[in-house]
Amino acid sequence: MHKLALDYLQKLLAIPSPTGFTDKAADYLMETLQGMGFQPRKQRKGGVYCELGGEGRGILLSAHVDTLGAMVRSIKGNGRIRYTHIGGWADSTVETENCLVHTRDGKSYSGTVQSTKASQHVFGDMNGDTRGETTLEIVLDEVVKSREDVEKLGIETGCYISWDPRTQLTESGFLKSRHLDDKASAGMLLALAHLVSEGMPLKRRVAVMFTVFEEVGHGASMQLPEGIEDMLAVDMGCVGDDLQCDETMVSICVKDSAGPYHYGFTSELIALCKEKGIRYAADVYPGYSSDTATALRAGNDCRFALIGTGVFASHGYERTHVQGIENTCRLIQAVLDV
Repeated sequence: MHKLALDYLQKLLAIPSPTGFTDKAADYLMETLQGMGFQPRKQRKGGVYCELGGEGRGILLSAHVDTLGAMVRSIKGNGRIRYTHIGGWADSTVETENCLVHTRDGKSYSGTVQSTKASQHVFGDMNGDTRGETTLEIVLDEVVKSREDVEKLGIETGCYISWDPRTQLTESGFLKSRHLDDKASAGMLLALAHLVSEGMPLKRRVAVMFTVFEEVGHGASMQLPEGIEDMLAVDMGCVGDDLQCDETMVSICVKDSAGPYHYGFTSELIALCKEKGIRYAADVYPGYSSDTATALRAGNDCRFALIGTGVFASHGYERTHVQGIENTCRLIQAVLDV
């Protein structure tokens, strides 16, 4: 399953989809699932829901395909662009990053995030400068010298900006890319659907959902279909100080900023990892939230848990490992086999 997941996630990573600009990613999901023989439906909000089959206790596996990004806040008199954040990311993580500016008439223009004092030879020591919306700007790869020049391209306030994912798979098995949160998990759910389409038996009713507003806090804030008893968010595990998880493991989150996850469901996941020999870590993520929180706030009555491959440098230029994706896939399959 994890080899299929790698293929799907790399295709998803190549589709720009900052929150609010996700139609192309959703269209890819719809076409892919339809090609497998399923009947997915695109939600009014823009996400994709699909029943994979099975009977009995319903379980919903969710992932999100919206990513961090930016939007044109204003166009400066010199033709440079001031941006505004979409999602929670640090300005220091995008300095010198290549990007695309997407116009409302379907065109895309390349550019780079640069300091307003970009040249060392001109401005001298810049190490002490604070990075932020007023000290960084988008420099377009177009001959533009004024706001009017930029507007002639069709670029205006409200146009979306996406970051170059810079996806690389190393010989040692590390996958480096922006937006592994959460396209790595979306790739796993497509791999699951692929296996079901080829005859993998299901012991219970299984559905998958791909949300598109998770990064701004209301991804799964809708009423779930009748009969869904369990919701398993497949997102990411964090790697860093005070955490057990690394990029080769599947993370099981026991508590995040929204509070503790369902004790019984989480205990079952931990027990499955121990029984199947799946490398895992149980961790607390105080600065984290997932689609389960918004689904519960919307009034859904279901058990809820969160898993995901370990991701280093989350919300930056992220990194995971093939083993982490494999362990997460193994746990997904184990959950559906009980």
